[in-house]
Order: sequence, then structure tokens, then C-alpha cells
Amino acid sequence: MPHLALTQFSQEEMDFAEAVRSFANVEIKPLVSRMDQEQKMDLGLVKKLFEMGLMGIETPTDLGGAGSSFTMACIAVEEIAKIDGSVSVMVDVQNTLVTNALLRWGTDAQKKKYLPKMASEWVGAYALSESTSGSDAFSLKLRATDKGDKYILSGNKLWITNGGEANFFIVFANLDPAKGYKGITAFLVEKDFRGFSVGKREHKLGIRASSTCELIFENCEVPKANVLGEIGKGYKYAIETLNEGRIGIGAQMLGIAGGAYKAALNYVQSREQFGQPISNFQGVQFQIAEMRTQLEAAKLLVYNAARLKDQKADFIQAAAMAKLFASKAAEKICSTAVDLFGGNGFVIEYPVEKYYRDAKIGQIYEGTTNMQLQTIAKMELTQ
Repeated sequence: MPHLALTQFSQEEMDFAEAVRSFANVEIKPLVSRMDQEQKMDLGLVKKLFEMGLMGIETPTDLGGAGSSFTMACIAVEEIAKIDGSVSVMVDVQNTLVTNALLRWGTDAQKKKYLPKMASEWVGAYALSESTSGSDAFSLKLRATDKGDKYILSGNKLWITNGGEANFFIVFANLDPAKGYKGITAFLVEKDFRGFSVGKREHKLGIRASSTCELIFENCEVPKANVLGEIGKGYKYAIETLNEGRIGIGAQMLGIAGGAYKAALNYVQSREQFGQPISNFQGVQFQIAEMRTQLEAAKLLVYNAARLKDQKADFIQAAAMAKLFASKAAEKICSTAVDLFGGNGFVIEYPVEKYYRDAKIGQIYEGTTNMQLQTIAKMELTQ
């Protein structure tokens, strides 16, 4: 069983959290309602995310990034999610999935070509899911064919986060279906590659400003130099990257829950009934206590997993626990926040209905609740 890592923040981490918090309040908060209603990310805001250095947190400084830690990336994701879950997941996918995968398995040439762009202007997306491969992630239909000096990709991807804004995609396709999942290979695809296009955009319950798109590969031409890592090892890269990404989703859920909790805490102290603030009533106080406890437990699990990852210790079970607990806690905390707001909680003029909608996705993407339970149990039973 993994040991507990220190979860106390350093001064540098606290200063970074405060800087991101200030940025989110000044630059993101005024745009949240409009982006949610229009279901569209503000491109001017995306530019500011790059200028703030939030899109290449772990990228080495000599490649244009901040040269920081995975924990720092999680701090950014959490702080932004307190204001908006949609912007948060853009930053999360960029750092914990796409950049992380390039740093681990990219060649020197690939890193020099793509990481500076991803730290300064290019949004990335991680293309694994298809209509037939959700939790069964390796039943891929997207095919890759070796054509000598290039590969040809044919098929579709679905539910791809950042698909509408991305310039760069890590795409998983099967190069040798006869080998099953061992034929899966990862490819680096640029938006302007011949044969590639972005299809329909999903209309969603929550994180509505975050684009979730279909990707279409019609004999898409990918240079031989754009294989990520080894041929046939895509399944391994997908599993390992998602293990790390789950911590990022845990941080996102922690932030969403934290935003809802803060809104509820302020509301119950200002809302009066029967001649006094409703925070004076024991029933409300008990709900606040439960919310705060769940929030603190989620935070400990998320940052424990992040610390373990940074220490290069075994973090897989810790990551599954963090995502499992944080996503369930977020849904409960946000639901309670709506309850505490009463009728006001059910209308869009108040913030908690959006937190509630945004929280639900946490139990679905980057591994459902059942998949996390399976991972945790399997590791317990095979020790």
C-alpha cells in the first residue's frame, strides 16, 4: 500500500495558488456565465492562459515552459475550477495528459518541435475514446495503415475534450488489429494534417464552454516521425497517462466543490429567515460541517496522490482513490449547496446550479466510478 506523502504546501506553492486564484477571479470570473450559455470558450482568455504560463507547467524552461511539478499543475487546475470547471479541464488536459505524455515518451525532436508551441500557443487534446470504446478503452476501431513514408489513419473519435480549440492531438489507433490491444499505437496529429477534421460538438449538461468533439480521420496522413514512443505500446501509454490524469480530474472536482462550498458558506451567513441568518440553525450548521469535512478529505487524497507521483513512488491506487472520492464528494457538496440556497439555488442568477452541473462529469470521464473501484479492489486483492 502506498505511503502517505506530505500534503502541506510550500511557500512557493502557496504563492502560486494565490497568483492563479487572483488570475481566475480577474480574468475568468467575468466570462463564466456568457461562456456557459454560449457553450464556447473565450479565445482571448485562452491566450491569457498561455501568457500566465498555465499551459506548460511541467514543460522544461529551455523548451518554453515553467519547469515546475505535477503538484503545481494540480494546484492550477483546482484554483481555476473554483471559478469555472470548463477552463479548468482545458488546463488539466493540456498539462496532465498531453504534455505529460510528450515529456515521457516523445523523442528529443518531437519535444523540441511541439512542447514550445504547447507552452506558448497550441492547445492539445487526447484522443482515445470512440463510440465503441469508452470504459473498454482498447476496443478501438480507428485504424492506422503503414504506407511506407507515412501512416494513414481512418475512422472517428468521440467525446474529445479541447477538440474545438486544439491544434495538436495525441491519437490512439490500431496499426495491427490481429494483435488486439497490442497493435495500438499513439500518433501525434496536427490540426492541418491532410484528411483530418473536427466533427460535431456535443451539447452537454455541464462544463459547457469546454469543447467536446468528434474527430474525423479520412485517410489522414501522418508522417513516420510522428509515432509517439514505440509501435504497439499505445495501450501502455494510454493506461499510464490516464493514471496520472485522474489526479488532475480529482483536483478539478476539488476545485468545483470548493467553489460551491464557499458560495454556500457566504450565503447561509447572509440569508435571513425567522429573523436571523440561516447559519444559526443547527440543521444548516451540520450540513456545513459535512461539506467541509468531505472537502478536506478530498484535498488530502488528491494532493497525496500528486506528491506520490512527483516522488516517482507508486501512485496508481492513490490516484484512483483520489478521483473516486473527490468526484463523489463534489457531487454531494454541490447538491447540498443548491439545497442551502433554496429556490435561489435552482436559477442561473446564482452560481451553485452551475457547480452542480459541472460536478457530474467527474464520475464519468478519465475512468468511471466503477473503473476506479475496480482498480482499487484489484490492487488490494493482488497484494
